[in-house]
Amino acid sequence: MDFQSYIKTLNTDVTYIKGVGEKRKIMLNRLSLYNVWDIIYNFPKDYEDRRTFVKICDAKEGERCCIKAVLSSFPMQKRIKKNIVLCALPVNDGTGVIFVKWFSNPKYPVKFDLGAGYIFYGKVTKNFGKLELEMLEAERADNAENVLKIMPVYHLTKGVTQKFVRGTVKNAFDKFDIFYDIFDDFTRERYSLCSLDFALRQMHFPSDFETLAKARERLVFEELFILQLSLLYIRKNREQKTTERVRDISYKEEFEKTLPFTLTGAQQNVLNEVLCDLQSEKCANRLIQGDVGSGKTVIAAAAMYVCVKNGFQSALMAPTEILAVQHYETLKKMFDGRVNICLLTSSTKGKKKLYEAIENGEFDVIIGTHALLNDNVKIPKLILAVTDEQHRFGVNQRSVLSAKTKACNVLVMSATPIPRTLALILYGDLDISIVNSMPKGRQKIDTFCVNESYRKRAYSFVEKEIEKGRQAYIVCPLIDESENLDVMSGEKMFAHLANEVFPTRKIGLLHGKMKADEKDKVMQSFKNGELDILVSTTVIEVGVDVPNATIMLIENAERFGLSQLHQLRGRVGRGEHKSYCILFCNALDNEKTAERMKIMVKSSDGFEIAKKDLELRGFGEFFGTRQHGLPTLKVANLFTDLEILKHAQKLCYEVLSRDPNLKHTQNRLIFARIKALFNKFDGRDIFN
Repeated sequence: MDFQSYIKTLNTDVTYIKGVGEKRKIMLNRLSLYNVWDIIYNFPKDYEDRRTFVKICDAKEGERCCIKAVLSSFPMQKRIKKNIVLCALPVNDGTGVIFVKWFSNPKYPVKFDLGAGYIFYGKVTKNFGKLELEMLEAERADNAENVLKIMPVYHLTKGVTQKFVRGTVKNAFDKFDIFYDIFDDFTRERYSLCSLDFALRQMHFPSDFETLAKARERLVFEELFILQLSLLYIRKNREQKTTERVRDISYKEEFEKTLPFTLTGAQQNVLNEVLCDLQSEKCANRLIQGDVGSGKTVIAAAAMYVCVKNGFQSALMAPTEILAVQHYETLKKMFDGRVNICLLTSSTKGKKKLYEAIENGEFDVIIGTHALLNDNVKIPKLILAVTDEQHRFGVNQRSVLSAKTKACNVLVMSATPIPRTLALILYGDLDISIVNSMPKGRQKIDTFCVNESYRKRAYSFVEKEIEKGRQAYIVCPLIDESENLDVMSGEKMFAHLANEVFPTRKIGLLHGKMKADEKDKVMQSFKNGELDILVSTTVIEVGVDVPNATIMLIENAERFGLSQLHQLRGRVGRGEHKSYCILFCNALDNEKTAERMKIMVKSSDGFEIAKKDLELRGFGEFFGTRQHGLPTLKVANLFTDLEILKHAQKLCYEVLSRDPNLKHTQNRLIFARIKALFNKFDGRDIFN
């Protein structure tokens, strides 16, 4: 297969694969599997070792195993529902008897042949003192090679079985003689990497666990190489662009004189780095990392003020309308009429006139949400584009905002701290500044982790704080009550508190499914002191500032990551009053959970907490899906695979030094890979 045909086949719809029709296509699409490429790179979530038999007499409750037996009777059936029967089949392997059980549709019964030998795979359970095998798979003994192997286990959805996914993957592999490798023989030998073709096939159908480890190492290296090369390529292209420069930064002192506080040394250092960027003709792309309450917003405000006084425009994009409104109010107060500032969100009325005013230069600073990305928004004198809580935005979204003019500087802020070494690699397209100290007067928040037995005392404490004129947040992990999870929902908690616990207090409910104007109304009521308690989901995790709120009570704290709990805790302690965080956790008997809660109680350092979170939960759970504006990693873990990542980054620099534009023949597949990765991830072409 030639290169072009190879690329075309990889991008072909899943119906191209044998056994996938329109109905099964819809099911696969639910798993985000749309083409042949997706199927090949849909790696197993786990593996089952079925290479050996277990004698029935040696079977242990709770284990999964293969049992070989000859059938001496047909299955017994008991109807459970109209289309469901429970089947039970006693089997004997000469060492004992075990009942093999499974559920079946009577229209499509599982057929067995009497006297034939079978291999059953399943989980051993005990019922009324007798062992049973919950059957997951069965195969005739003369087809043992189909069972006695390491079997891949994939993520599933309704209507999709492991057998179907395995078969689909196998049929996809049948379309290729060999997979084109982005690394030549020299590179593979240098880094002890197996070929891509071998790695892909072994990743899905490994011959043994040692070989599987080699296959994974190869795919981790490639995944991290492509990610890093993409970010470095974007950075290189950005550095080739030039923008107008700010010539007079003395307005920095003018802005600082109007502040009711003095900037910390850390804030001064970071602000100087930003102003240095603005004085250069090269387009800067800088990340400001700082803990909750470290004062990142005032740094951005000072930079925007300097830009305005030099005759330019600035824009700030926030991930939610609540946060955008808060920024608008905060900056309006800071600028005190010296800067023309406007707010643009999806609910803004009279957008057409506002678009015209922005384009005509009537507004110096534009604050908004994703609404700023609208093609109708033109900011001709834009020199500085700021995004808050940058992990909510992708690489391309930052590019779209900065593209509102010919070229401009980008400043992104994040209160989700990660270790600097990891940040330098993860944000390959950004320069990094860290605000590593807190402003004077910032309250230390006392944190307590308690179980259900402390609930009355906790509520009594909340009541006492409200009597003092303070307010409280109560955060729940879900909006609606779940039948599958034993967690307190926001709506259930709201009703319980309003009717039974605090019937004389004013309580509000806030969650992400509410309309923007509804959320704004509730949040504004809380900020104005019209509500005593705000029951909320994590929509208040980022940025919301209510100085009078002194209690953060979090239900089912074990359901949150440490960094997320730290973000939530940061919503209190923002005023002059002593503040508290109460973590309700009913899983303290779990050693790992207890350790995580202990860290929250002891530490208030966001960077230390983030590091522990990474160690305990791993990279995938820490960041979540697209949590940091980057494509989801399929095999790599940026914490445990840090050494591989460093080697991959070294190779990236070498490749770009030899071929900066990735135009050489040997790099055409690499360029195709990084283009496909980011275009599919974000939907926009950032390489043209």
